[in-house]
Amino acid sequence: MNTILRPAEAKLVRERSRFLAYAHPVRAEDEVEETLEPIRREHHAARHIPYAYRLLSGEGRASDDGEPSGSAGRPILTLLEGEDLGGVLVAVVRYFGGVKLGVGGLARAYREAAREALEAAGVRPVSPEVRFVVSTEPERFGAVLSLARKHAGRVLAQRFTDRAEAEIVVPQKDAAPFQTAVTPLGEVREVQDA
Repeated sequence: MNTILRPAEAKLVRERSRFLAYAHPVRAEDEVEETLEPIRREHHAARHIPYAYRLLSGEGRASDDGEPSGSAGRPILTLLEGEDLGGVLVAVVRYFGGVKLGVGGLARAYREAAREALEAAGVRPVSPEVRFVVSTEPERFGAVLSLARKHAGRVLAQRFTDRAEAEIVVPQKDAAPFQTAVTPLGEVREVQDA
């Protein structure tokens, strides 16, 4: 399975209708509404904002948002499935231009706008990752971050109280060496995704 590298946008014009496509990474279903809300606020005058998402689990959903059934969300979801993309939400804002496109024309326009946004976002293969929470003394925190970088890790969150804590994701192939290297610096526990 693949996912996108970054959020991206694309614009398409068909028969004076404007299609503004937004591709965003999402990890869970609850992130979908959080991601859609700012798009809906920005484009409150748009009549239709259909979308489709597909999670890394392969689960997906599509919404036509008032367009004829199967003419908007479904073509976007079919594109995500066909490209084997996961962890992705694509929403397409449509501003009507006065010329009816028909169900087939709508489906082609929504799919093409989504494809352009995905191309702008870039695609990368999904590699399995392991998530750790590391808790250490504040003066050792820099060393923890250095080890995370050395093992191709990403810091998802940091918290500071009397101790410093970091949530770090590392590629599965680097998980054991990272855990071995960071254990002398503090408490390390592997966290399972909910």
